[in-house]
Amino acid sequence: MKATAAVVWEKEQAFSIEEVEVEEPRAGEVLVRIVGVGVCHTDLIVRDQWYPVPLPAVLGHEGAGVVEKVGPGVEKVGPGDHVVLSFDHCGHCANCLKGKPSYCATFFERNFGGQRLDGSTALGKEGQTLHSHFFGQSSFATHALASQNSVVKVPQDTPLESLGPLGCGVQTGAGAVLNSLKPEPGSSIAVFGTGAVGISAIMAAAAAGCTTIVGVDVKPERLELARELGATHVINGAEVDAVEEVGRITAGGPRYALETTGVPRVLRQAVDALAPLGTCGVVGAPPVGTEVSLDWNGVMIPGKTVRGVIEGDSVPDVFIPLLIELHRQGRFPFDRLIGYYDLDEINEAAEDAEGGGTLKPVLRTG
Repeated sequence: MKATAAVVWEKEQAFSIEEVEVEEPRAGEVLVRIVGVGVCHTDLIVRDQWYPVPLPAVLGHEGAGVVEKVGPGVEKVGPGDHVVLSFDHCGHCANCLKGKPSYCATFFERNFGGQRLDGSTALGKEGQTLHSHFFGQSSFATHALASQNSVVKVPQDTPLESLGPLGCGVQTGAGAVLNSLKPEPGSSIAVFGTGAVGISAIMAAAAAGCTTIVGVDVKPERLELARELGATHVINGAEVDAVEEVGRITAGGPRYALETTGVPRVLRQAVDALAPLGTCGVVGAPPVGTEVSLDWNGVMIPGKTVRGVIEGDSVPDVFIPLLIELHRQGRFPFDRLIGYYDLDEINEAAEDAEGGGTLKPVLRTG
């Protein structure tokens, strides 16, 4: 079938709106008519080849839409179901079976390989192969062919076009708090970077009962929104020493910290700011090969922990419905982060995301 998609032809080039051919769903695949799809930092760094996804490709990994067809063996959804698309995983390796699918043994191949595991792709244009299956979906398009393990069924009375960001960016920030750090009620946390991922973490920390929630950024408008959505304190790192100010606010350092920027010096700040026995989660995504310098004794003697977090340690079929329910209750207003664009405005959306004008662009594809 034919679909309209945003194609990245070459490194660091603009998205190009094209008519493409989409294959029929194979075994274990689901054809989804996309209603809305979030633009994530990862889409943009892959466009620029920070991560080695083969080009030309259709990216997009925060899709939401309606199932149109299913391939052989698909039982979890059927035509007409409303779904959010998240990351792909095998479902049967040791980590998947332990409830840690974001650490699947084939995570990189399935999400960044640009093809099925057998080497085939699902997309083409006038005889030229286009790489597909980005995060098991490639949803910068009017239709996406998704792996069934990427598909999460959601209630039909939810605002479908706004749900896509739950599949990655929002899930990453909220899950890093609720699933990975697991702060106790009454505990303190500092979130470094108050973009979409960071503010999702702040909202989750508020829902978890943290009583001191510090947001750190250099953009005043982001800090203002962070305060509106749950931060008890905000710090402009361009104006004061963030480590000293976090320590002052938390009387010696927070029990938890989260680094969302992908900037090495900010990760150093997040670790330095921790209280003894504190834990820092790392979700920011810099170019492959980026290194960071830490104070060895400053980590060892106070017993600090630094740990990476992928996709918020989430089981999407469980966690995404939880976030939807928290939103229903008014405890997780992630829709406050969203600005809407049409699919053919994707380059404007990308520019606004990179410049900070829109925290979470969502492309309407209908």
